[in-house]
Amino acid sequence: MIPSITDYYDQATFDRIKAFADTKETPFLVVDTATVARQYDELIDAFPHAKVYYAVKANPAPEVISLLHDRGSRFDIASVYELDKVMALGVPAEAVSYGNTIKKSRDIRYFFDKGVRLFATDSEADLRNIAKAAPGARVYVRILTEGTQTADWPLSRKFGCQTDMAMDLLILARDLGLEPYGVSFHVGSQQRDIGTWDAAIAKVKVIFERLREEDGIVLKMINMGGGFPANYLTRTNDLATYAAEITRYLHDDFGDDMPEIVLEPGRSMVSNAGILVSEVVLISRKSRTSLNRWVYTDVGKFSGLIETLGESIKFPVYTEKKGELEDVVLAGPTCDSADIMYEDHKYPLPLNLSIEDRLYWFSTGAYTTSYSAVEFNGFPPLKSYYL
Repeated sequence: MIPSITDYYDQATFDRIKAFADTKETPFLVVDTATVARQYDELIDAFPHAKVYYAVKANPAPEVISLLHDRGSRFDIASVYELDKVMALGVPAEAVSYGNTIKKSRDIRYFFDKGVRLFATDSEADLRNIAKAAPGARVYVRILTEGTQTADWPLSRKFGCQTDMAMDLLILARDLGLEPYGVSFHVGSQQRDIGTWDAAIAKVKVIFERLREEDGIVLKMINMGGGFPANYLTRTNDLATYAAEITRYLHDDFGDDMPEIVLEPGRSMVSNAGILVSEVVLISRKSRTSLNRWVYTDVGKFSGLIETLGESIKFPVYTEKKGELEDVVLAGPTCDSADIMYEDHKYPLPLNLSIEDRLYWFSTGAYTTSYSAVEFNGFPPLKSYYL
């Protein structure tokens, strides 16, 4: 069935976005900044003792960065380009964490010269680079976690190290003159199983205890990354439920001796605020007896919808057309055969859907503009507007 507007937005917000969208040529993203502010406030209310470092990669728009900076957010930065952007908007170095574990030595030095003193790592080579380029800096080590089967967009295979290596790295950090500051993990983006935080926090507790007891190293921080969900087709628990359970896990393992807690939300902060507006370019069938139409839109994998890769993220797709529904294949406009968003998971759309009708992709405020290709097939990057 076609998603209901009120399952994703209040009617007034949608009407305001649509009124603006009616004046623009597709495709483009519209982001409601009031929703971003509300998502930030809800996260702070849910985790009052945590420090929030917004993951800039989710949506690096100046409007988003400035709004969150004004509300007190810190920032998780992945490159010198993101660093320059946030600092140009007034974000101080002490509100920045260099959260990318894969980085050039000269980029580490660039961050250090700008005043950044908090760095992530997960390998000896990177740690030694930090020691040379950012002497005396605070470091936290990212560990591997489970949860790849229950996260819609798993992250753990490329980043992190095993628990024993994490302890070796934190000891080495001390010996290299760095400050072994903490441990980080990421249970996977759009994580639907809250229990994965329990297993990850238990691993962190072991590291904290063993380093304190055996090596005299007192760690001060747990960075729990992101993973909190957006509102896609596959529903999840609300943020309050996540917060209550994760807080319980922390208290079970650390009691009253709670370290500094860091969160790095990206998707959950901005996704629900966005609506991507597209137009139907073509509708066809592959044979006279085909049971499914192919609906081609002017937005696809290379213009903001890369997270449909493997049909991992299933965005709600809304149309104003009404009537009998038929399952369709949704594909993009480019001449790449990989530019098919949904073929196995078919979307029901009205039989009377026509060329030039608009489709509204809900919950697309995160990882759309930042993933959009620069000029594939000559198409420009996805336009975006902030209300």
